[in-house]
Amino acid sequence: MYIPSYQDMLDAHDRIRAHIRRTPIRTSDYLDQLTGARLFFKCENFQEPGAFKVRGASNAVFGLSDEQAARGVATHSSGNHASCLSYAAMLRGIPCHVVMPRTAPQAKKDTVRRYGGVITECEPSTSSREETFARVQAETGGDFVHPYNDPRVIAGQGTCARELVEQVAELDGGALDAVVAPIGGGGMISGTCLTLSTLAPNTRVIAAEPEQADDAYRSFQAGRIIADDAPKTIADGLLVPLKDLTWHFVRNHVSEIYTASDPEIVDAMKLIWKHLRIVMEPSSAVPSATILKNPEAFAGQRVGIIITGGNVNLDRLPWI
Repeated sequence: MYIPSYQDMLDAHDRIRAHIRRTPIRTSDYLDQLTGARLFFKCENFQEPGAFKVRGASNAVFGLSDEQAARGVATHSSGNHASCLSYAAMLRGIPCHVVMPRTAPQAKKDTVRRYGGVITECEPSTSSREETFARVQAETGGDFVHPYNDPRVIAGQGTCARELVEQVAELDGGALDAVVAPIGGGGMISGTCLTLSTLAPNTRVIAAEPEQADDAYRSFQAGRIIADDAPKTIADGLLVPLKDLTWHFVRNHVSEIYTASDPEIVDAMKLIWKHLRIVMEPSSAVPSATILKNPEAFAGQRVGIIITGGNVNLDRLPWI
């Protein structure tokens, strides 16, 4: 198992810089007062495909040799990795094949197809996803870009934390006490750990997870990977389990994992929409939900929050 290094993250940032956006930081006096913390929101929902995963996907795609790229890429994903890999493949002009659960939001399927990705649907379980993908990859020969358990992807996701630290310092010259990000399979958290363990070792990395898909929390408590086959939560982007590479970063660098219920996630989603005035998906609201639920853990601290994506079906908002 190759564990990506801080230098891999720096190389990834150089490689993908022309293909991603340096997304902005948003703040809110009201949310600071409500939580008792100074919050800095890194808006990855402003990436062109609408999610942070364009970072890891672009690093993987643009790191391929011409011979590898000619065969295209393939993956399985509930949505955001699929759309971001399709986008990166479109930019390089190569094929992209994606296995998606049939229950994935239509908005995410539409985005994949808009960028030229070819979708094969599967049942909404980890076992069905992996079985269907094995068949698709055998048929297409595309380079497998795992949604999160891939050193190239983790190195790419780590560029987000680098920008967050730099931008907060530019805003007021201060450092962050903690960074909170959602956790499903652990790609973003792993990239955050990779970057902060070198760039800002005194900044804690905290993961946020839905109560109804809390396998990372239970794994963290047990000291070993515990995987659910088909969890159900409104935070559809966080339905996948940890794998060996992401577990390495979680086990060694994450300070704490907090959970929030689906109603708490929806309440946070509405609150952030109202006061930051930006579109986000339920998975992106989990960090805010956990901070609102555990204000004593963050009071008086400077906290970075990664808003991971904004690909939500506006015709089926969770509070309607």
